[in-house]
Amino acid sequence: MMGFIEQLFESAYRAPFEFGEPRWALGIWGIVALLILGLVAARMKIRAAERFADADRLSHMLGKRRRLIGWARATTMVVGLLLIVVATMRPRANPHQETTEALGRDIVFLVDVSKSMLVRDVAPNRLERAKLWISDMVSELKTDRIGLVAFAGSSSVQSPLTTDRLFFNLALDELSPNVVDVGGTNIGDAIRRCMDMVFYDLEDSEISSHRDIILITDGEDQESLPIEAARAAGAAGIRIIALGVGSEAGARVVDENNRPIRRNGAEVRSRLDSGTLSQIATATPGGAYLEIGTGDIDLAQVYQELIARGDQSVLGTASVTRWDERYADVLAPGLVLILIEMLLSSLGMRKEAVK
Repeated sequence: MMGFIEQLFESAYRAPFEFGEPRWALGIWGIVALLILGLVAARMKIRAAERFADADRLSHMLGKRRRLIGWARATTMVVGLLLIVVATMRPRANPHQETTEALGRDIVFLVDVSKSMLVRDVAPNRLERAKLWISDMVSELKTDRIGLVAFAGSSSVQSPLTTDRLFFNLALDELSPNVVDVGGTNIGDAIRRCMDMVFYDLEDSEISSHRDIILITDGEDQESLPIEAARAAGAAGIRIIALGVGSEAGARVVDENNRPIRRNGAEVRSRLDSGTLSQIATATPGGAYLEIGTGDIDLAQVYQELIARGDQSVLGTASVTRWDERYADVLAPGLVLILIEMLLSSLGMRKEAVK
């Protein structure tokens, strides 16, 4: 059936044809059901009338003109609805190639993978929850390029800027304290590594306004001059959005086996350093600090509110197939037929009033 309709349209347009949303063809079954119900109702109405009049008198009461109006109403209604259903199936013809520019932003996720991120004041722990937030956001991205840098006492580029979501997600899944060589938390060094190894194409004189660093950490820096590093990033036009994870009251740090880490005989505790993170973010143009604490955040919504509306850059070009949309060619006559049915209904009611 669909193939026959497409061949019919191809003959009419003399060009290749297809339906962009063929699933809406299911609406035809709704029209069939409506037609059957209408016929059943008409038949029941005639049978009820036959109880009070014989066939000749009933034919005279109905009248040829009234019967014709009834059939015309039914026909225009069914055909009109069919045309509207066809319009929702997005008929389109004449495919042609167009070259488009891919616009987007460069976004680097700078994720703390130190032992303190294994604290379970956020379930299942700070690091795993951060990975879930990032995954949710990445699923909302379109043409933006994304990168991933893990840091603790040292930093490691896990994914350069890419549009390959599969590669990025594989790198994200592998994040753990084991991907870096040195423990601790050196945020400043991590920011500088982002600029040197990921945003390496920045020239000293270039101001880039389409690049973001999303920093996810508890903020306990070990004298790596993070605010100075953030100012340098801001001078290059890079924006930092810092997400503070963890409790300010502090929680004990554990290893991968959930055993408390001790230093000089005492359990090591991790506390959220909101002050440092806020200064890091505000040192960059348009930067923002979002304190999550031990709660939750919709990072996809943060993207829509803070990132997607920002300046975008041409990240590449692509050749795409475009079709000429033809839904109006069937939608307009469908609406006209529905209007005609309404006029015929009004005419029938007027005839009844005259009688």
